[in-house]
Amino acid sequence: MFARFWSQTAGGLPRVFWTLWSSMLVNRVGAFAMLFLPLYLKSGRGVSLTMAGLITAGYGIGGACGSLLGGVLADTIGRRRTLLLANYTAASLMLALGFAQPLWLIALLTLAVGVFHSMPGPALVAAIIDVTPEHNRSRAFNLQFWAFNLGTAVAAALAGVVASSGFLLLFLVDAAMTAVTGTIIFFAVPETLGRSSPRGGAGRTRGGLGTALTDPFFMIFVGLTFVLAFLGAQTSMLQLAMNADGLPPEAYGIVAALPGLLIVLGQLFVPRLLQGRVKGRVLATALLFTGLGYTSVAFANVLPAYLVAAAIWTVGSMLAAPPNAEVIAELAPAELRARYQAVFYLVFPAAGFLAPAAGGWSLDHLGSWHWAIVGGLGLAAAAGHLVAGKSRDRRVRSLHGSPASAAEEIAAADAAAGDLAQLPSEIRG
Repeated sequence: MFARFWSQTAGGLPRVFWTLWSSMLVNRVGAFAMLFLPLYLKSGRGVSLTMAGLITAGYGIGGACGSLLGGVLADTIGRRRTLLLANYTAASLMLALGFAQPLWLIALLTLAVGVFHSMPGPALVAAIIDVTPEHNRSRAFNLQFWAFNLGTAVAAALAGVVASSGFLLLFLVDAAMTAVTGTIIFFAVPETLGRSSPRGGAGRTRGGLGTALTDPFFMIFVGLTFVLAFLGAQTSMLQLAMNADGLPPEAYGIVAALPGLLIVLGQLFVPRLLQGRVKGRVLATALLFTGLGYTSVAFANVLPAYLVAAAIWTVGSMLAAPPNAEVIAELAPAELRARYQAVFYLVFPAAGFLAPAAGGWSLDHLGSWHWAIVGGLGLAAAAGHLVAGKSRDRRVRSLHGSPASAAEEIAAADAAAGDLAQLPSEIRG
């Protein structure tokens, strides 16, 4: 039975995939410092909630630039060189951030760390696609998400304890583990750029970032994913809400670790659960759970209530991961994989900027209503996926064996954009 389970979930994947998988796991286990940056700024440096949110938002701004830069570099100088440059530079910057004293320097280094923390994402996923046969990619993406959350869960659990002993140690461990990640890549990951040839299909031409940014099907999907990312980025504000309720850093560490634990225990079963289901409906269901989870934070004031809320939004994250990755792989031209990934990854640093920048003010002035508004955005985006999913699926079918005319594709994109225009502006790409 175990052999069959292994074959269905992880068997047959190439060695380079497992090396990339291992390097990401190591990196995530050591991802301590930025997780606790808002609390460090408030408790360790005595800044206001609003100022803590603004400085943390700089990490998101840097991340947006780093995502685009990483995608361009990965498609030009190669996946391996991009990964090495990003990890070794990020390790150095993290070390400097741990010892920085003036607030202006902390803000500047936070911005720079955001750039180099986001650069590896597009290169890593593009490399996975390069070396993994198409029929195995869904499993590879699911395992990638599983490893990411396994590492995050371990990091969150350990970080709460480490933070209680002093914030500096968080930055030192983070820098060391990032350097170890770069070393694994240096010795064990070859260059993968160009390993797979571009697949045929309508509209497949060489281009740059503009190709991704002007692909209407892809950009509508990116806009809806931004809402999911914005909800997920609320964890940076969650620690402030828990602190206001008198809960210690260890309590936040437990809540932050729970999603990773649930994903580690259950994510490997998700692909079989979703097999044959319409991606748009799955993504709508995922946003429904995510929105309800964050709405319930408005009613939480003790640790068990926060844990229940975290369990609800984690279901949404688990459901969203496989179809999200598959949609991007289906829509992206092979020669522009990293650039498409870069535009997609842009939503996470952008959400990482907006969530704390607006969240600090919102918690200061709106209190628990902040969480009700966040949940409402999730419900609106769920409706958006139901509207946009059908035209996107027609586009994918036209690229994989049932070509539609260019006029039909444009009409489908215009119809999807028109339908989305009737939805709240917050969820439009």
